[in-house]
Amino acid sequence: MKRNPYLKTTQKVTEIGLGAWQLGINSGWKGLSDREAAALVHGALDLGINFYDTAPNYGHGTGEERLGKALQGVDRDRIVINTKFGHTDHGTMNYASDYIRTSLEGSLKRLKVDYVDSLIIHNPPSEFLDGNQNDHYEILERLIEEGKIKGYGASIDTEADARLLLSTTGSTVIEAFYNILHQDIARAFDLAIERGTAIIAKIPLDSGWLSGKYGADAKFEGVRSRWSREEIEQRAMLVQRVREIIGSEASMAQVAIAFCAAHPAVSTVIPGALTIDQLAQNVAAVATPLDASTVDALRTFYEKEVAQLHLPW
Repeated sequence: MKRNPYLKTTQKVTEIGLGAWQLGINSGWKGLSDREAAALVHGALDLGINFYDTAPNYGHGTGEERLGKALQGVDRDRIVINTKFGHTDHGTMNYASDYIRTSLEGSLKRLKVDYVDSLIIHNPPSEFLDGNQNDHYEILERLIEEGKIKGYGASIDTEADARLLLSTTGSTVIEAFYNILHQDIARAFDLAIERGTAIIAKIPLDSGWLSGKYGADAKFEGVRSRWSREEIEQRAMLVQRVREIIGSEASMAQVAIAFCAAHPAVSTVIPGALTIDQLAQNVAAVATPLDASTVDALRTFYEKEVAQLHLPW
């Protein structure tokens, strides 16, 4: 698997990482046992994956605990770990700057490590992204000096938020909501490249829609019940348009992942996976780069048919 630059002080990261939300107990996914969670992480290691994304609120801290346990015995220099601040292990939100250190120390303890490679603010309100108005970034810089983290940034969704963060802070990582149906943030990727800021592409399958398994008659429970009937029908129509662009034989899920990986600003893509087979399919998606004509067609599709719809998450 190709490896891309991440931070100047870390090794390069694999094009496919492991988004580890599913490791948490009662995290909204089909539940994994301790053995299954460990097997998934070990399967990722066997596939060569070296990037692991987690957060305190994944299963109220159990996601970090399980990841840390599964990585015991692995050479720390072989892996790159990203965790977050803002959504707590108690299921609440706390973006106060004086909570950063407390949150990080909890993550380090659960992960059983002395440092994380990157710490990002977890989907904060836009006002927290302005480095001229917040002391968060001074604290994050001190944590770099102390060796507790190697870089920092934020998990965000829009071009405007990305440009605000990059123009007012020393952020070196952005976890970006970026996929075929959500490309707004890509308009700030030029600035990210200029600043040497790594991009982690999150939600590449658009919460399952770009797997191709949902249609206009789909019904959802849990977090996916957020979509109205009209929104479901609209998403289904757009997915059909994607199918027309990529052809009937292509795996939509693999094209969706490869599309994200194709952008030169993207360091790693973090699809969710519940099984080792799904992990292997994710890795296979980038075995052959997506041809430029398909990438261009999907970008044009977004600009002409999707951008003005302002699709909700």
